[in-house]
Amino acid sequence: MLVLEGMMPFLFPSAWRETLLRLVQFQDGQLRFLGLTLMLMGLLLIYLARNL
Repeated sequence: MLVLEGMMPFLFPSAWRETLLRLVQFQDGQLRFLGLTLMLMGLLLIYLARNL
């Protein structure tokens, strides 16, 4: 997991920094929705990896 998370700052440091600056401006509800969306995408990836 950390390898995947580390790819963005390694490959695109300025875009990663800009994204983090935008994230701190989100409301709590927006961050929760983003977190839920990312969790669901992760579960979908695990499901697809196990069933293909």
